Amino acid sequence: MRQGRPKAPLLIDEHQRATLEGWCRRTTSANGLAQRARMLLLSGEGLSNLAVAERVGVRPQTVGKWRRRFVAEGLSGLLDEPRPGAPRSIGDADIERVIVATLESSPKDATHWSSRSMAAHTGLSATTIRRIWGAFGLQPHRTEAFTLSKDPQFIDKVRDVVGLYLDPPERALVLCVDEKGQIQALDRSAPILPMLPGTPERATHDYVRHGTTSLFAALDVGSGRVYGQLHRRHRAREFGAFLGHLEHEVPADLDVHLILDNYATHKTPQIRRWLAAHPRFVLHFTPTSASWLNMLERWFGELTTKKLRRSAHRSTHALERDIRDWVEQWNQNPRPFVWTKTADDILASVAAYCMRISGAGHYCPDSLIRVQ
Repeated sequence: MRQGRPKAPLLIDEHQRATLEGWCRRTTSANGLAQRARMLLLSGEGLSNLAVAERVGVRPQTVGKWRRRFVAEGLSGLLDEPRPGAPRSIGDADIERVIVATLESSPKDATHWSSRSMAAHTGLSATTIRRIWGAFGLQPHRTEAFTLSKDPQFIDKVRDVVGLYLDPPERALVLCVDEKGQIQALDRSAPILPMLPGTPERATHDYVRHGTTSLFAALDVGSGRVYGQLHRRHRAREFGAFLGHLEHEVPADLDVHLILDNYATHKTPQIRRWLAAHPRFVLHFTPTSASWLNMLERWFGELTTKKLRRSAHRSTHALERDIRDWVEQWNQNPRPFVWTKTADDILASVAAYCMRISGAGHYCPDSLIRVQ
């Protein structure tokens, strides 16, 4: 027996399909228009409103709304309706010209456009350029770095690590382990000037080095507690000493699952012998170039931002004392970090990114592309 209200038949001819696919692919399409086009293409394949909503990330009512608009008005029904107020003085052709120039070209004397150089190029005002860029989320002055893991076991490792976060084993402790090496004891060449009304805190850009230390740490995924040890060197011997510290600290009736990266000191014969003698310790390695899977990196960010970046130390002993005090203070009120993404979400996101850049000559593992 069929449930729900009957839907009007959705017929998409070849011209409409080509236009919808173009709106999905073209980088200059507004996000809303590209999303509506994708909803219609999926609906045209016979998927239900609920299935389309889950694929696109919207509510089923939203899919039904644009489906009805398309049936009644065709492609024009997917466009935004006119809004009240004075008519726009900048037409769609001018907006498209700015967006296409921003995305597909660069000025002769620079690597990216500024609002003034784009204004001179298009004949519009710099204020108009900034408004167009703001409406479409374009920021030519910004750049971000990214790294794609080439680990042949990337998928298996992601599922293993995320599985520990979302469904930890019973009677076991899941610890994120890593080292923050070469923490420098830095002292400014002049005293730090305190903040005043209208004036931020000021510190000299140059400094004097007074040695380094390394922090070996483990974050309890469940409670947020941190186990830490400081060593002046960063070798397998020091890592083995830290494992011994964990063996002493963790109750003997619990298994210990360690999530850590592929650093060489984690895989030496000395460490393998220690693990063989302590079978309750199980190692889970993150993929290469995927440190973002280790939640301890987030805690290291807290330590850097709140303690190390703006501090000054005249000796390594003073630096280590401050780090120990900060860890102790953290453990008085530990805050666990909550992992929300499933392994399928992560793999789908990486696969989509691979599909986006594979045409530009970048390496993308076939296994990731196939995930989508």
